[in-house]
Amino acid sequence: MNTSHDSVVQRQFGPQAQAYVESSVHAAGADLDWIEQYVSQLSPTHALDLGCGGGHVAYRLARHAERVIASDLSADMVGAVLETAADKGLANIEGQVASAADLPFADNTFDCVVCRFSAHHWRDFVGGLTEARRVLKQDGVALFIDVAAPENALADTHLQAIELLRDPSHVRDYRPSEWSSALALAGFEIKSLRRWKLRMDFEPWIARMRTPDAHVAAIRSLQEAAAEELRQYFTIEQDGSFVLDTTGIEAM
Repeated sequence: MNTSHDSVVQRQFGPQAQAYVESSVHAAGADLDWIEQYVSQLSPTHALDLGCGGGHVAYRLARHAERVIASDLSADMVGAVLETAADKGLANIEGQVASAADLPFADNTFDCVVCRFSAHHWRDFVGGLTEARRVLKQDGVALFIDVAAPENALADTHLQAIELLRDPSHVRDYRPSEWSSALALAGFEIKSLRRWKLRMDFEPWIARMRTPDAHVAAIRSLQEAAAEELRQYFTIEQDGSFVLDTTGIEAM
């Protein structure tokens, strides 16, 4: 069995492609509305949904861009997105199977690059951001949306622990300060930053990743043993549901 990180990601997400297309958490949200509002004013000629997952960014982009590429490491994900796009009558969406750190596009290809809830799976965070900057036109805009790890070390450790137990392809939810440093290294300049709260309903959260029972028990054990400040920070509920911080970054 191939045990590279990319193969772990493909095994985790390939069989669950349709679940991510249908996921209510991924299909809606204030962050997705922000993306569409921003892109509606930009009206890009050529846009990239980087790490497209269930394709929810691509579907929104397709309403305002002439051409959209939905790119993902998982061929099953890309296939599910193209099938759904066809069902929606979105003929301007194309698919591309690729690693974020090795994009098969020429320099200065896209007017707009959007990456939503993908970067925390990348083996090479700065490498992926550097590739995003390379394929983005010099006057283009990138929007990055992801779970934001707390700057507080105690809360950060708790978050990374439950994320990895749920999904072995998880690498890291980055702190806003880490995003700032990595984007600068990749050649980006941050123009604005937004923050939202996102409630994770526990049962669908673990079901999307087919989390083994032993790992589910470990997550619940960590939650139940958590200090009161952690329980309050994440708003941990009796059934394990909790609230995450997410961030949206506009960069050029």
